[in-house]
Amino acid sequence: MLSDKNAKPVAVVTGANRGLGLETARQLAKRDIRVIVTSRNANRGEAALDRLLAEGLDVLFHPLDVVAEGSVAELGAFIHSRCGRVDILVNNAGVFLDSHGGDEVGSSSVFTTSLETLTMTLKTNLYGPLLLAQELVPLMKQQRYGRIVNVSSGMGQLSEMEGKSPAYRISKTALNALTRILAAETQGHNILVNSVCPGWVRTDMGGPQAERTVEQGVAGIVWAATLPDDGPTGGFFRDGAAIPW
Repeated sequence: MLSDKNAKPVAVVTGANRGLGLETARQLAKRDIRVIVTSRNANRGEAALDRLLAEGLDVLFHPLDVVAEGSVAELGAFIHSRCGRVDILVNNAGVFLDSHGGDEVGSSSVFTTSLETLTMTLKTNLYGPLLLAQELVPLMKQQRYGRIVNVSSGMGQLSEMEGKSPAYRISKTALNALTRILAAETQGHNILVNSVCPGWVRTDMGGPQAERTVEQGVAGIVWAATLPDDGPTGGFFRDGAAIPW
């Protein structure tokens, strides 16, 4: 059954217990969007939920392990039962497992990286967004509306590809390819799919020396998540401006 098109929009944000994900959830909820906050760690997710609820925002929480098909299916069932619709998917959950810095800098080389590191990185940064798209796009197609934001990185740009951190770089390049594929296969359904680079942001992953605030990084994600129907799809953006692949 189609959901009520006049009902409040619903967004799913993965990895929303901290950093970019938490701030994305906050900013979307401030736009009168019901946000489903997800986190692999239930305790941290509940803590994030409490923070947002204390701000008077319309948010729900559901645990989610993006690499587990059963967990993704459980989220889908929760959305069907509690919301009946999903309008926005922000694939923010990600890992950076390449070691770097100090005496271990060599271990982040493509010549020494392990297949285990590559596989674990791809599971979260690529397979997770794929599983979520497979689960949620059918509901978007039913209502003929959807916005998917894949949080990527300039480290995945082929045009500026450098050495080191191969697992992370490869995973983000592959995520950008997934963006293009999803955009092509959702043409005609008013579903816009884009990659967004938030820049080097002061988060647990980015570190305290990063040049951008979380709010600055999130602005481009929220922009892509709330595009008008005539907005772009299949693109790569930073701060709302297209950047090379």
